[in-house]
Amino acid sequence: MEKLKAFLKRKNIVISAKRYGIDALGAMAQGLFCSLLIGTIINTMGTQFHIPFLTQVVATLGSGDHTISYTVGGLASAMSGPAMAVAIGYALKAPPLVLFSLATVGFASNTLGGAGGPLAVLFIAIIAAELGKAVSKETKVDILVTPLVTIFAGVALAAWWAPAIGKAASQVGALIRWATELQPFWMGIIVSVIIGIALTLPISSAAICAALTLTGLAGGAAVAGCCANMVGFAVLSFKENGWGGLVSQGIGSSMLQMPNIVKNPRIWLPAILTSAITGPMATCLFHLQMNDPSGGVASGMGTCGLVGQIGVYAGWVNDVATGVKAAITPMDWAGMVLICFILPAVLSWLFGQLFRKMGWIGEGDLILPQ
Repeated sequence: MEKLKAFLKRKNIVISAKRYGIDALGAMAQGLFCSLLIGTIINTMGTQFHIPFLTQVVATLGSGDHTISYTVGGLASAMSGPAMAVAIGYALKAPPLVLFSLATVGFASNTLGGAGGPLAVLFIAIIAAELGKAVSKETKVDILVTPLVTIFAGVALAAWWAPAIGKAASQVGALIRWATELQPFWMGIIVSVIIGIALTLPISSAAICAALTLTGLAGGAAVAGCCANMVGFAVLSFKENGWGGLVSQGIGSSMLQMPNIVKNPRIWLPAILTSAITGPMATCLFHLQMNDPSGGVASGMGTCGLVGQIGVYAGWVNDVATGVKAAITPMDWAGMVLICFILPAVLSWLFGQLFRKMGWIGEGDLILPQ
């Protein structure tokens, strides 16, 4: 056992919830953002602003009736599997040969996983990366052995597990979407609160939403929860952190407040209560839906770089183009602005004032760590 521990330490293989559930999951979300989501944004920009370079076909694969054409955004989106896997490998501190080999593993896992591809990539890329790290530089022909082990293990697991993982994730996501359509009020609260909490915790709400394909009304509730936390903390802590804190939390991340939450968990209550209000308002009153073609990742981004709002808009554009929606209405815009910005700011501030008077939030409790 001691020899095994020494070997794992030497190979920097750390089997822990933090390494896999926080580091790897967070990196996967970044990889997804830099490929699928950016590709969607590029396509939307090209369509809305009539930019020929962004809408014209730049690459065609295949021949005859089996050709696939890609725009610039399409190429970026197509690389989501490799991007996620390489990002996971980077988070696991994989050596170069393992890291580069993970591109193939990610492509196989994401393709075979279908709608639940991101979750398949997460599990399989972690295993393939750790196996590759285990054999790295253990032989004189490392340049052959390490890529072979990483790719063979990853692709074999993708063929074996990815369809089942993808199907399971897809079914769970479908169940959440169905339940939200059936009970928009209660599910609006549940989805909004849980995804909002996940956004502020050091895990990836974007990766969770992508893995479960949280779109439609469920996606709208997820956006509401994320915005409640980001805008909520930004406004709630404006007294302590000023404009810098407003920007860093409002369009950056509410995760910056985690050290303060650990010290005083009650500072989280204004954002959580706000999400419990804006979630059902999004689903029942404004019927806010996230139908972004990227498949749900924007649902877990909130106001981070305004990605959530861009995703909602991209979904409107896609719905209009496919005939699902007649037009983008003033009510659509009003709902998005209220749910994403105005209501989180006002409600969090009001709850914050109440809890400050109650003594639950003290002076300096919300100061961001330097």
